[in-house]
Amino acid sequence: MKVIVVGATGVLGKAVVAELEPRHEIVGVSHSKGEIKVDITDLNSIRSMFERIGPFDALVSTTGAVHFGPLEEITQDQWHLGIENKLMGQMNLVMEGLKHVRDNGSFTLTSGIISRDPIRYGAAACMINRAVEGFVAGSAIEMPRGIRLNAVSPTLVEESVESFGPYFHGFEPVPAAKAALGYAKSVDGLRTGQTFEVTGAV
Repeated sequence: MKVIVVGATGVLGKAVVAELEPRHEIVGVSHSKGEIKVDITDLNSIRSMFERIGPFDALVSTTGAVHFGPLEEITQDQWHLGIENKLMGQMNLVMEGLKHVRDNGSFTLTSGIISRDPIRYGAAACMINRAVEGFVAGSAIEMPRGIRLNAVSPTLVEESVESFGPYFHGFEPVPAAKAALGYAKSVDGLRTGQTFEVTGAV
């Protein structure tokens, strides 16, 4: 299958590419690196990406920014960061991608463990992750042409502990390669409307 991986140069994206590449044709896309770039907050950029790539069988999104910080200090712009990036960005990958994906294709988006296990300073991220999962559950039943739609909700990955570890006390990190298995389950499986959780213990 021809699989687009958006966020292919990130920690999680690299692991997903490594997991899928042995059996699929991978088209790696990132915000600022590589031959094909996309800004998921810009609808025209998303449209240009799909026009350049052409028909495909699956799209995996491992990208999306959200704000972390004390609830009482979150500004309107900081709320909108996640809304416009991780939520609307991924939604638009699906809505525009429907015009190009082949019959029986699939989309796999990314939410995150704090959608069900909230943390201090994670109110904005929790809200966005739940919205992504809600979009998946509500939209999967209306996907045309046998197209599937899922999300993956990974816990903190080991490779990101230095950056995000202080927010995730009590969580057991997992290798990005383990998180990538959730995406493989979505791409290579038959389930739809699901959020595949990848967690450590606890």
